[in-house]
Amino acid sequence: MSAPAVKSTPLVAPGHTRPVTHLSFSPILDDGTYLLISSCKDGNPMLREWTGDWIGTFLGHKGAVWCTKLSPDSSRAVSASADFTAKVWDTYSGEVLHSFPHNHIVRTVAISPSATHVLTGGQEKLVRIFDLSRPDGQPDVLLTDGATTSHDGTVKSVVWVGEHTGVSAGEDGQIKWWDLRTRQLTTSLSFPGPITSMELSPQTNLLVVTSGKTVAFIPALPTGGSTHTLTLPYAPSSASIHPTLKDRFVTGSTTDEWVRVHGMDGEEREVLKGHHGPVHCVEFSPDGEMFASGSGAWLFIPFATAIDADVCCPTSICILHRYGMIRSEDGTIRLWQTNPGKSYGLWIGQSNGS
Repeated sequence: MSAPAVKSTPLVAPGHTRPVTHLSFSPILDDGTYLLISSCKDGNPMLREWTGDWIGTFLGHKGAVWCTKLSPDSSRAVSASADFTAKVWDTYSGEVLHSFPHNHIVRTVAISPSATHVLTGGQEKLVRIFDLSRPDGQPDVLLTDGATTSHDGTVKSVVWVGEHTGVSAGEDGQIKWWDLRTRQLTTSLSFPGPITSMELSPQTNLLVVTSGKTVAFIPALPTGGSTHTLTLPYAPSSASIHPTLKDRFVTGSTTDEWVRVHGMDGEEREVLKGHHGPVHCVEFSPDGEMFASGSGAWLFIPFATAIDADVCCPTSICILHRYGMIRSEDGTIRLWQTNPGKSYGLWIGQSNGS
């Protein structure tokens, strides 16, 4: 008789007070560890050790933070916010080094491998490139001939591939590759519906894209490699491929509270329960030993203990519902082992569920 499988028990990384919108791991650093940075509608990105332990919070945004990423050496962080700014941070001191104003909500940001330039995108439908050696200078805007915007919809994601290629994805269903030396469009790929997420998997050199019920694994550079596309029975909000085995991917969805593990043929291998609200983002660690998921948990609060029912919450933190209740989304991060039962980080090796 075979032994029962070890149950996956997530670690909870607390601290955020609103829905978690984006998660990003650093590469493996010189000491063999790595970092995790999280974005949240509470406006306060958080930096954590590979174990999930809190290091610090970046304070300075005045609106929801939609995306935060680390430079390859993790000395810098960049963030995109609803306060119409993108910021560059010193991760050692937590200080803001640069703040770049925009004319509307910034939804996505990326930093070059050399940490010399920053890409941004958002509600203005523009992709901008900022030169950190001249932070007071005007950014360049990436446009095709005759166009006034980079995309025909909100720019949902930008990533930096190598030193000279930027990739942007928009609600117009377009993925665009840009030569950042010439600021010219090199190629594009169309999806039938809006792009909901796009992440770079640097270890596999793939872009992982979600659109409707589709998950696509696309070569990061348009060099003629094949694209692997799957249609799922639900619409994922985010997806991430295992960085070394490349035999599975994980997803979250805003239609339920579960994290799912799929084989590369699309077969559902596992459904992980633990969140108490929609799962907005998922991401594998760079060594593939775990993956992180971020969500918002629904809390129901009587009007009498919160705010006057006739007064609209000015920061849109609460959504008013019938029957004298307020529905508020509280953010959580969970860390899941790829191989439950293995001694790793804060997990103590266990067997047979004991």
